[in-house]
Amino acid sequence: MKRRTFLGGLVATPMMIGPAGAASATFAEDHPLQASWRAWKRVCLSPEGRVIDGFQGGASHSEGQGYGLTLAAHFGDIQAANSIIAWTEANLAVRGDSLLAWLWRPDSQPRVVDRNNASDGDLFYAWGLVMLARGRNRPELLERARQIAADLLRHCRVRNPSGQGWLLLPGASGFLREGGGVVINPSYIMPRAIEEVAAATRLPDLAEMAEDGRRLWADLAARGPVPDWVLATASGYGPPPQGFSPRFGYEAIRVPLFAVWSGEATSPALRSYVAAIASAGGDAVTVYDPVTKTVVERSAHAGYAAVAALAGCVALGGAGSQMPVFADTQPYYPATLHLMALVAQAQVFPRCVPI
Repeated sequence: MKRRTFLGGLVATPMMIGPAGAASATFAEDHPLQASWRAWKRVCLSPEGRVIDGFQGGASHSEGQGYGLTLAAHFGDIQAANSIIAWTEANLAVRGDSLLAWLWRPDSQPRVVDRNNASDGDLFYAWGLVMLARGRNRPELLERARQIAADLLRHCRVRNPSGQGWLLLPGASGFLREGGGVVINPSYIMPRAIEEVAAATRLPDLAEMAEDGRRLWADLAARGPVPDWVLATASGYGPPPQGFSPRFGYEAIRVPLFAVWSGEATSPALRSYVAAIASAGGDAVTVYDPVTKTVVERSAHAGYAAVAALAGCVALGGAGSQMPVFADTQPYYPATLHLMALVAQAQVFPRCVPI
């Protein structure tokens, strides 16, 4: 599909994605979380569909566009979804394949300052397209998702050097090391998203990567909370190269969130995270050193506390959680994690309702 044709369809038929509630995962217009979605949009989404990361100088990236589209699909927000798709296709679909360029800055020339892709952004963008296409007369959305998924397999799937299945590269370039090592970000795995995109696009090879990702999480969780980055080699997993964090931090906090959202209450990755933050005092731990078993950093932003509270409730089998209400005073990243946690709770673990 030519990108210009795809964009033309969005402009010509801006409301054709379908009515709110048509997809099974869509929240009703009167659902209490709709207020949190509107607050998130005020913080993070421009009128033209650009998700803005204030901590990165007002930059936009494929991660934010993918997260934003997925959330818009969950909330049945057709106008927001169309604007996100239009902006993304016009500004980030600039590579020679179907994947998205990673980073766009409003004050740079050219504005795309990193043409490498980020596989998590591509995955979530494809997931949002799949959800929006479900039950609607929008075959071009599903076809675009299929193209992205196929190119993720083509450019971002490599054999695990240990022989244990496949690994998802964080990007098409820059993560293979001499001697056969592979730099991996475990938080780029989202089993539910991978499996739903694989089913919708009929790509069974992609579905296999969800199970391989679960295995990766479990192997790493045996040592403590899953770290931000690791180096996969023929002998197993070790510390990443210099410049990549070996700690549990702002990247890896997505692992327990994505485990919960995928319905995996017994995930070793979830349980190792819950055990670590419990031993650290249970507050919003954002950086934890698994070697020294000490807290390096905490954050007052409510989004990190929301992930911790939901993870604890799910892993421990509780009823009712201490998840804070959504706060529009936090920037893009914790705000997005916060809203995702609220969505996961409402969809997958209603017993962990905030109290």
